[in-house]
Amino acid sequence: MDTEKLAKIFKALGHPTRIKIIEHLIDINTCVCGEIVNIFPYSQSTISQHLKQLKESGIVCGDVEGPKTYFCVDKQVLSLVKDYMRKL
Repeated sequence: MDTEKLAKIFKALGHPTRIKIIEHLIDINTCVCGEIVNIFPYSQSTISQHLKQLKESGIVCGDVEGPKTYFCVDKQVLSLVKDYMRKL
């Protein structure tokens, strides 16, 4: 993984809410944005912005199914980040 991609991922993980979203997605494997909104004390638009940044970084994937978007952690990307951290 190149340094620009890693920097984008670490930047996306630089907010406590986004870290909590990642932890939640790891725990439950996949989730609809609306379900995440119910867990956190933030508006739909705020959660959507956090998910957008996580998705743009590549650490989260989103699959559209009708009116819903299901989000999950890209385990391959997460594994690459873990491998990188172990090398430090």
